[in-house]
Order: sequence, then C-alpha cells, then structure tokens
Amino acid sequence: MISPLAHLDHHLLTAHMAMHLLIMMVLAPLIVFAARSTLVRWRPQTAACWLAGTLTVLLWHVPAVFELALESPFWHQLELASFFIAGIVFWWPVIELRPTSGWSMPVYLFLATLPCDALSAFLVFCGHVVYRPYLAGAADDHRMFGLSPLEDQALAGALMWVTVTFAYLIPALVLTARLLASERTPASEVGVG
Repeated sequence: MISPLAHLDHHLLTAHMAMHLLIMMVLAPLIVFAARSTLVRWRPQTAACWLAGTLTVLLWHVPAVFELALESPFWHQLELASFFIAGIVFWWPVIELRPTSGWSMPVYLFLATLPCDALSAFLVFCGHVVYRPYLAGAADDHRMFGLSPLEDQALAGALMWVTVTFAYLIPALVLTARLLASERTPASEVGVG
C-alpha cells in the first residue's frame, strides 16, 4: 500500500515536504518515545545529534541532491531512510532528557529552528522555482491543485517553516517551564512562615 503523499511526491513539492516532515517530526519522535526504555544505554553526543538532524535536512535540499532523489527510486528510499534515522538521532536527547541536560535542551531546540527557518524563508521568498523537476509537467500537475510551481514551492516552504517552528519550540517551551519551576524553591522549604 502506498500513501497518497508518496503518490503526490513527484507532482507537488508541498506533498514531498509534508512526507519528510511527518517522518522527522512525527514518526521519529514517536519511535524514540516508544523505544526509550530499551535504548536507555545509548548516550550520543548532543552536538552530534543536532548536526545529524540539521545537516540531513540541508543536504537533501541542495538542488542537485534533491533532484537525484526524485529521479532515482534507490536515492529516494535512501533520502527517506536518512530522514527517519536523522529524526531518531535528533529527537533522542530531547526525549531521553538526561538530568544534567538543564538549559541545553531548550537551546538545542531553538538553534535547530534557525537553519530550517533560513531554508524555509529561501523557498518562500526566492522568486524562482528551485527544483527543476517540478517545472516538468507543471501545467497539468499544478493546474489540478490550482497552484503554479512557484506557489507550490512557497507553500512547501511555509509548511516547513511553521511545522518546524512549532515542533521544536513547543517542546522547548515545555522544558523551559519545567526548568523554571524546578528552580523555584517553595517558601516552606526556606523556613519562611
């Protein structure tokens, strides 16, 4: 069985982007959350996890690499697998949350939004279609959805921008609230009263 997104993947950049976002922002963290008790001994370096997630996203959005994945089933499967693995590696330190993590996790998540924000903003505002395969057959494919290739690209960039921002900053806010709450000392413990 093939998903509707997989079918639309070669016709709309927005569908392509949605599939990658679901893999990295939904599937990978859910797998990590489910497997955290069995993988508890794995303690990767936080910086390596951040780099794995960030560089994977940036690498696959280089036009020549992106187009290779669209043209070759092997490279496309490798692209999807790398997004899945990078997603697991990226989310592992966030979900595993070591007691010594402190403020590093909210910073980790905030900093992860920056490269994605830059890429998303580029796709939204650059003014030309970045990925040529979406121009081929564009009239039929995009007319069916009421989007020009450039509008499709802008929508894909906006989808990435909003999704990544919320997916990273909501957990960062939750962790920040927990850290602030744990730093407060109740008056009863200080001896006031």
